[in-house]
Amino acid sequence: MASSTNKNNEVAFDLFPFLRVYSDGRVQRLMITSDFVPADADDPKSPFRSKDVTISTDPAVSARVFIPSSADPNQKLPLLLYVHGGAFCIESAFNLQYHQHVGSLAAEANAVAVSVEYRLAPEHPIPACYDDCWDALRWVAAHVNRDGLEPWLNTYVDFNRICLAGDSAGANICHYLAARASSSSEELGGAKVVAMALIHPFFGDGREDRLWKYLCSETRLVRPTKEELAKMGCKRVKIFLAENDFLKFGGRNYDEDLKRSGWNGVVETVEHGGENHVFHLKNPESENAVDLLEKLAFFINLD
Repeated sequence: MASSTNKNNEVAFDLFPFLRVYSDGRVQRLMITSDFVPADADDPKSPFRSKDVTISTDPAVSARVFIPSSADPNQKLPLLLYVHGGAFCIESAFNLQYHQHVGSLAAEANAVAVSVEYRLAPEHPIPACYDDCWDALRWVAAHVNRDGLEPWLNTYVDFNRICLAGDSAGANICHYLAARASSSSEELGGAKVVAMALIHPFFGDGREDRLWKYLCSETRLVRPTKEELAKMGCKRVKIFLAENDFLKFGGRNYDEDLKRSGWNGVVETVEHGGENHVFHLKNPESENAVDLLEKLAFFINLD
């Protein structure tokens, strides 16, 4: 019995600092950034209101929806579809960091935000996260005729002004959504993805990535091809980089590849000096984090 127990406790894959996978299939997540917090639609002191919604029961996909507390039913607002980061295998739209970040962004931008709770790898290998977030975008688009399941979307959203945004792995997923929104626009029923913001995006650094390879159900390129980039339908892209971020060069490559692809749009990159990966989540009141939030809010409202 002891021998069997010891064998079950053997580490099959050590993917530090994110997770360990044991020989019996157990997954141990090593990075927990903040506790889950409930949505709150009634806090009179908050600059935003929030509620949780079900996108799909099979597969299980949900989201947290945010509106500014000052939202006026007579004014239609841009919609931000936000995809959280976490190396495709950790984090949640419902934890404190992302609740505060996306809610604050909705308030600052005067926008409706939908923050997607997608399935995590390795239990649900990539491309499950891509498919879940596409389902979330289609769920948003199902409200375009003002008769969808979520009253906040029916009431407040301008469906000609959808912006995608995400950080790290979430930014990678946003690229996939932008590309699919172009090739499968008929699935969006007239809703328009017009812009995309990539915050400290993960697109690899040219070397083999053990975590990426392990989390994928099939061989996939982490760096988009120029042919794929050229076909993107959104016309505005903003990339946020951090000077000391280990993923910075993937973001720079994306900027350069997009410009060289023949894509018919405008891309702008902003780099915050002296900062590390997702600094704005770890220290949201810092000067650079406030700058990032303000620049992103302005970008959402350009159309």
